[in-house]
Amino acid sequence: MRKFKKFVSTAIIAAMAGTLCLTGCGSNSSSESSTGSSKSGKQVTVAVVQPMSHTSLDQIRDTITSELGKDDNIKVVTDNANGDTAALSSIIENYKSEGVDIVVPIATSTAQTAKSVYDGEDTPIVFAAVSDPEAAGLTGEDCANITGVSNNIPADEIVKLIANFQPDYKKIGFLYTSSETNSVSTITAAKKYCDDNNIAYEESSISNVSELQTAVESLISKGVDALYTGNDNTIASAMATYTDAAYAKKVPIYCGADSMVADGGFATVGVNYVQLGKQVADMVEKIANGEKVSDIPYETISDYAKYVNMQAVKQFGGNFDKKAFEEFDVLVEEDGTSHFNK
Repeated sequence: MRKFKKFVSTAIIAAMAGTLCLTGCGSNSSSESSTGSSKSGKQVTVAVVQPMSHTSLDQIRDTITSELGKDDNIKVVTDNANGDTAALSSIIENYKSEGVDIVVPIATSTAQTAKSVYDGEDTPIVFAAVSDPEAAGLTGEDCANITGVSNNIPADEIVKLIANFQPDYKKIGFLYTSSETNSVSTITAAKKYCDDNNIAYEESSISNVSELQTAVESLISKGVDALYTGNDNTIASAMATYTDAAYAKKVPIYCGADSMVADGGFATVGVNYVQLGKQVADMVEKIANGEKVSDIPYETISDYAKYVNMQAVKQFGGNFDKKAFEEFDVLVEEDGTSHFNK
């Protein structure tokens, strides 16, 4: 494995250098300390809300709070619904009552909830990690106060990723959570690409984590050579269940995020969530300094990650051409050493 590129991520090092400012994220709000100054001279309170905890979402939160923590006049509070949809709505309602200046909802469900709670209000909403803002109803005339950063992944890149390592594959297995608009959009685009290019696939959706193992086993029983899951929060929170079921049958798992590879997936051409967090923080700072939300169109992630997990290769018994790894950084070594966030 020493012939492959060593993992180097200056973006991660830079972004996470300030994470000591983070005081934690739970059911109670927490404020961030800061070290810089804002042009406005007025303290701006920014509420960062996530629907649950898993590596990707936590990484986004930590990067945003680290970046915004450099401004003395920006106070950041954070909260986590821990998978409770009702709690998510209550959290945002509370922030509305408290009069926070900017809301940063992480993930599609949180952004949709924020839009509903703030319907008719002018409070800026800057979403993070929404795969398809249009399908999620976060664009248009009723969304003048909404912008953010999408974590959309081009469908052709998904299929090329699998073909890079398994050029002789016959069928792909797509697995996603049916209630997650972001995940459905990614898989829908991938299926269309497959249909247009005569690529065989099977699909399976789950409504909760308890169905994950059965769904994986069902896809494998249909003869898939590879499994793919995009930016799916539910499945990302249960990667151990996913990998145990797939690797026992020697089927690789391709993912939509580097964090999912760090948690056991095999490979990704996906989202660098530190980069996404930096882009979101930059938008928030512009708004805090007086720019209008309507003048800041939503963006897509500007830098895709290419990572592999060599321990996963060992677990499912993969035997790939060494040339397939040339453009990929090793995120997890064969012995389990992880370079994630280092």
